[in-house]
Amino acid sequence: FFVLLVIGQPTKSKRPKEPGENKIKPVNKKVKPKIPKMKERESADSSLKSQSILTQVMDKGHFQKLAATLSLSAGQSIELRCKGSNVTWNYPSYLDTFKDSRLSIKQLDRYGQLILANSTAADTGEYSCWLQLCSGNKCRKDETKTGSTYIFFTDKEELFVPTPSYFEIVYLNPDKPAVIPCRVTTPSAKVTLHREFPAEEIETDGTDIIYDVKKGFVYQHPTSDHKGIVYCKAESQGAPQISIKYHLLYVEVPKGPPSTTIAASPNRAEVSDSVHVICTVLGEPDVDVTFRWQYPGQEPERPVIIQNFWRLINRGTGHTTRISKSVLLVEDFEARDAGNYICIAQNLQGETTVATKVELN
Repeated sequence: FFVLLVIGQPTKSKRPKEPGENKIKPVNKKVKPKIPKMKERESADSSLKSQSILTQVMDKGHFQKLAATLSLSAGQSIELRCKGSNVTWNYPSYLDTFKDSRLSIKQLDRYGQLILANSTAADTGEYSCWLQLCSGNKCRKDETKTGSTYIFFTDKEELFVPTPSYFEIVYLNPDKPAVIPCRVTTPSAKVTLHREFPAEEIETDGTDIIYDVKKGFVYQHPTSDHKGIVYCKAESQGAPQISIKYHLLYVEVPKGPPSTTIAASPNRAEVSDSVHVICTVLGEPDVDVTFRWQYPGQEPERPVIIQNFWRLINRGTGHTTRISKSVLLVEDFEARDAGNYICIAQNLQGETTVATKVELN
């Protein structure tokens, strides 16, 4: 079973918030957390069958099954337990990003234990566990033994779940929903979506645009009309609060292996020249590209300099493209450097190979 223990609610020291401040504040570390190496970034099954294994410790000897969501006050510490000898945990990823010492995970003989001390609004999110079935070195998730709950750590001064930045980019792909992730810490808060220019509230019709308290606003069928800068506003028993801003960029790039070109400068080099060979990919802004090179001096380990970088460009009509480049630099060109320079660019859809020749004058 999966147990939640409320340890207590320590008092919190507050400082005046700066206008518009809504940012994660890393917590001072005292103890390095013991986090198991084997961890998966997948959400546990949240169907009704798995909910029945969630249990909360109310007091000694008294247990209560957990619902799909739970609300606690920020500042409380929690203990989650999941019965089993090989338990894997999933929790808000920013706790890993900051290697937060408030988080402790242990595997005991009969159950896995997750303790989060002195919780904050930023800890709001899904907490789940599942058992691993292992045979030799191969392990898989036991779909019949999972547990998941979404915990709101309510804080009237932080209605929105804090984020690591003050500004985020959201890509609008025509073939999949887009999420504006302005989640709240108080599930009963009234949340509205607003365009910055022209200043107006965006109607949430419940069909094309919906609000999901666990995700944010969801555009079910994004179009180029939705691009621009937006923000969210939340109200709950007090003054309204504003989220960070989100820049919505419309994307329309054909899916597939990287669209790749290669060029050398110069193509005919003198001895001791510097030669640049540039491999360029145009693609979707949120798709990573990796590069590999083959070149004449590779086997004798001829030293070269390779630099990879990328940037976003606006192609007009609201379309955004990512330019990824890999630059191979040969300094003090020699006869052994003449020949074919081959670039292999790869993304999730496949790889593309291009080549160019550099000759010695």
